[in-house]
Amino acid sequence: MIRYTVTPADPRAHLFAVACTVERPDPQGQVFRLPSWIRGSYLVRDFAKHVVTVTARAGGAPVAIERLDKRSLRCAAAAAPLTLECTVYAYDESVRKAFLDERRGFFNGSSLFYAPAGHEKDAVEVEIRRPGALRWRVATAMTPAAVDADGFGTYRAAGYEEAIDHPFELGEFQTVDFSADGIPHQFVLAGRCTVDGARLAADVARICSAQRVLFGHEPGLDRYLFLTRVVGAGYGGLEHRSSTALTCARGDLPRPGMTGMPREYRGFLGLVSHEYFHLWNVKRITAAAFARSDLGAEAYTGDLWHYEGVTSYYDDLMLLRAGVIDAPAYLDLLAETATRLARSPGRKLHSLADASFEAWLKYYQPDENTPNATVSYYIKGALAALCLDLHLRLRSSITLDEVMQELWRRHGRNGQPVPERGLETVAAELSGLDLSRELDAWLRSTEELPLAALLEEFGVAAEPRAAIGDADTGGRVAAKAGGASLGLKLRGADLAVAHVVAGGPAQRAGISGGDLLVALDGLRLSPGAWPLKLLALAAGQRCTLHYFRGDELLSAELTAEAPPLDTWTLTLAATPTPERLARRKAWLGA
Repeated sequence: MIRYTVTPADPRAHLFAVACTVERPDPQGQVFRLPSWIRGSYLVRDFAKHVVTVTARAGGAPVAIERLDKRSLRCAAAAAPLTLECTVYAYDESVRKAFLDERRGFFNGSSLFYAPAGHEKDAVEVEIRRPGALRWRVATAMTPAAVDADGFGTYRAAGYEEAIDHPFELGEFQTVDFSADGIPHQFVLAGRCTVDGARLAADVARICSAQRVLFGHEPGLDRYLFLTRVVGAGYGGLEHRSSTALTCARGDLPRPGMTGMPREYRGFLGLVSHEYFHLWNVKRITAAAFARSDLGAEAYTGDLWHYEGVTSYYDDLMLLRAGVIDAPAYLDLLAETATRLARSPGRKLHSLADASFEAWLKYYQPDENTPNATVSYYIKGALAALCLDLHLRLRSSITLDEVMQELWRRHGRNGQPVPERGLETVAAELSGLDLSRELDAWLRSTEELPLAALLEEFGVAAEPRAAIGDADTGGRVAAKAGGASLGLKLRGADLAVAHVVAGGPAQRAGISGGDLLVALDGLRLSPGAWPLKLLALAAGQRCTLHYFRGDELLSAELTAEAPPLDTWTLTLAATPTPERLARRKAWLGA
């Protein structure tokens, strides 16, 4: 048995106190290792850098510690039991690490729990101690062993991997309970918010139920938690085996009296759907490269398009299947994804498989040139999954649904990791098709995906157009585009350049990411006026742009270009052939 004790020792200093007790330490000296990355987020984050102090003791006497590398240490031979104690600085508000202040606490075990080498399969107990007089509660999906009414006390896990796969939320929070497929589910909402709990519960229950139907109502769960941090502005999530950690903006949640499906709430439901789909795809249908990893170094695979891209395809599709949006709204979401890909010049240089393999270097460490140099395995992966689904529907008797179901039967249900290109293998076997040409083109080359051609076969018209402004992310619009383009994107609401488009006017003129725009043709710029300035330009028109790079004022001459046709609109064809209509109904529903 391995025992961890977690105490919110000093919320004002953001310090957790953590103890790990090993009943039978290695007589040659017990080695402990802290993970360097967390499953589901493919970047080495070196959690050990947040460890402030570390000591060891056995029988009340101190034990010497030898550091082996950045994440590993060895205690001198000692009598059993051996306890390693550390304090950990926790002030990361993301879903990936640990956080503690006077309002709340949150942690993933991978940030706090040193793993005793050789004992990774031992049963684990985690004791959460109450933080003084703070009137907090505890929320986690880990199995309780002996806890009080607020959740403080002892929890159990079958081994180290399970122990670090159950995040904990501590603090004052509100909850929304519902049942999906007969399984208790709960939203834990940490942060100030006013929410229509009944609406949230009803919509998410339908989404969860639709996904469980796809996978034959498996696996069985005691319960599932959505640990949600509610903030002024934020978005993100990280999957776990029976919970997910989410971040959302207050405006993303349904408010009492709200009607319809606002864009913000629709986006939040898409995030919920995405992370819930990971309950199967990633958490149980998982890459062999990830399963083998001890979280100490990068684990490379060219299949992140499968684990994240396929999930990104299904997240919005499940909103449609659950009936929380209709087909035109779903096509708008698909159009937004296609638009994001079209606005990524890096797609012409970086294949989807390479983007998957190099996620450790590129996806999680973006810079001003990222859009020009790489492609997102989420975005292009979702569209490649769409192409595969439509191709299977068009050329065979199966769909991507059957492929995912077979992956569940072969790998997810019994915990057998998926070999490299496993999805491709199953798709070819079930369909009886030679998919090598298509998959090599979509995954391992920089050829454009055949979206428009495939969608046409399903009674969906796909039209590229120019954007009508910076806020136009794709989908149906009433207005028409005008003005011109200078080939640059601004960062947020200020006049700093986020990035320049490869080969565009700004790049040719020497404008770079981080430059602060000041004036256009001698007239001072403001963030609100920038879109109007672009509308006033015509293709071929020369203009002068003044900008600061650092503290130096510079200027450049640019020639405006016609707005690129990088924005997609997808609509249901009014008069599809009977064959295309039948395919559309089978894919999108009646």
